[in-house]
Amino acid sequence: MPKRSAGILMYRQPLAGIELLLVHPGGPLWARKDWGAWSIPKGECAEGEDSLTVAKREFEEETGARPEGDVLGLGNIVQAGRKIVTAWAVEGDFDPSTLKSNEFELEWPPRSGRKESFPEVDRAEWFSPAAARRKILPAQSEFIARLLTAIAR
Repeated sequence: MPKRSAGILMYRQPLAGIELLLVHPGGPLWARKDWGAWSIPKGECAEGEDSLTVAKREFEEETGARPEGDVLGLGNIVQAGRKIVTAWAVEGDFDPSTLKSNEFELEWPPRSGRKESFPEVDRAEWFSPAAARRKILPAQSEFIARLLTAIAR
């Protein structure tokens, strides 16, 4: 059975045009990665857990902010490793300088026997759709296309 995750793609529509909120994964394995490394705030669903509930919880755990407002379903995509990600879009405004992410532990450096804590997300930024497509994990770029299509209607 493939793993399942759920997340939220927050967007805003300032005068300059639509912007999308993406987060960069924390920890030493992602520290030097940028292009194709960013993601929507998301997390794993336990068996039988409601994916929208998971998406809202994970957004809050990774950013420190609770997403509010109407949600727009963006469907599912399959990432590398066959993980299925379900996403929703929510219009909102988040100040990246207020980012407060939960942490995880990792043996670092590898095989050292020492555990260190790292933030799950080390930064968040607003991007234009074109920039977001370059920054986001390749499979998740479909969520951007689906959101833009829905907004254009």
